[in-house]
Amino acid sequence: MRSTPSPIFRRRHYHSAAQLWHDLRQLAALRAQPHAAVSPALRERLMLVVTAVNQCRYCAVFHTRAAQLSGIPPSEIALLLGGELQHTPEFELAALVYARSWAEAAGAPDRSLAAQLVVRYGSDLAAGIELMLRAIRIGNLLGNTEDYLLFRISGGRLGQHAEAD
Repeated sequence: MRSTPSPIFRRRHYHSAAQLWHDLRQLAALRAQPHAAVSPALRERLMLVVTAVNQCRYCAVFHTRAAQLSGIPPSEIALLLGGELQHTPEFELAALVYARSWAEAAGAPDRSLAAQLVVRYGSDLAAGIELMLRAIRIGNLLGNTEDYLLFRISGGRLGQHAEAD
């Protein structure tokens, strides 16, 4: 009797409550620090870039709509979700490259990259960017954790997105 290999869940998700708790504590610490407000358009671009790395289908839908409401054209949204950053406003490009690197490093990028962010944007705006990145990581991983649980409970029939099928 041949067994079929079990399906693999390919998106980042929380593996334990301790990981979620760690991210929530970091978010609370960031919120307590002074920071500059991030413009709605930059906020949504950051959210889309991190979501593209983490592949949360719920956040992709929500932030696509929020990006449209903040004035980002659908063509740019599609490019951001596809990992393309070259078309973005020049002032925001360094923040978006940092966001992608930050997400790929699971929220723990090389310290020199964080220092470059501060040099480019100043400490207040850099802190605001970090706050946005931590918030979307939590949202992405919670959405993906829900899908992971659906995936496990259903034996791999639910919780996948089209790219992982």
